[in-house]
Amino acid sequence: MKYFRSILLFIASVLISYPSLAMNVLTSVKPIQLICYELMAGVSEPDVLLAANTSPHDYALRPSDVKRIRKADLIIWFGEGLEPFLTKSLSRHPNVLTISQLPDIHFRHFEHGHEDDGHHHHGNIDPHFWLGIDVVRDVATAISKRLVAADPKHAERYQTNLSDFIRKLDKTDTEIKHSLASVHEQPYYVFHDAYGYFEKRYGLNNIGHFTVNPDRKPGAKTLVQIRRVLSQQQGVCIFSEPQFLPAVIHSVTRGTHAKQGTLDPLATNIEVSPGGYFHFIEHITKQFTDCLGK
Repeated sequence: MKYFRSILLFIASVLISYPSLAMNVLTSVKPIQLICYELMAGVSEPDVLLAANTSPHDYALRPSDVKRIRKADLIIWFGEGLEPFLTKSLSRHPNVLTISQLPDIHFRHFEHGHEDDGHHHHGNIDPHFWLGIDVVRDVATAISKRLVAADPKHAERYQTNLSDFIRKLDKTDTEIKHSLASVHEQPYYVFHDAYGYFEKRYGLNNIGHFTVNPDRKPGAKTLVQIRRVLSQQQGVCIFSEPQFLPAVIHSVTRGTHAKQGTLDPLATNIEVSPGGYFHFIEHITKQFTDCLGK
């Protein structure tokens, strides 16, 4: 009898300590997961579909991915412009939050030249909103509202988390402005046009990119033009990305005085943990200052 009583007590303790009916939230890419992790703290932890070192630009769903999508209570993705491989599967899911379709969000829009080349998959909206603190604030508010609607029992916790998140955003924003103040005029090239939100917010001096669409190799005309600038202008920084081979960048910078750095817009090496989103945005800031400040 004592044995069965002990078993019952153990089961009861597990049930009490485990979040009751925790909502299964699946995000598409890691930066969105990092934001949701902060908003869901103390309730449950969001999962992510794509591995941290995987680019959403050329991904293909696996059978295991389809199973995870079906089991999710809520799916949060940017939209067809970033994750086109999800469009068909999510059209049949009953609870999906499509960030690109949120009203009253001041997304950055690409210039017409981005679409004229016929290769850009993002459409007119820049999907890398997570690099813009002002836009993240609005998106986080919309995500929190959806979490409350889907899981009203934890509404108070979601609202508290949102308030804490916005307060930390404001503090981080001030710190980033201070960190970049001395280097914001330094010229640089990026591998692809993914940093517009961040650059506009902090007044950085991006003088070009190697490619619009990371799925496509830079054109010969672009490479010749970049190399001409590097040969004429000292101290230009060239940023590669860990998801793509840097060989083309090495070939263009060879024999020049260009500085080289790395920017990771997908938070590859950032741990999903409390404060993870802020570690990510602070790391991006450091990657800029390390190269621009050389």
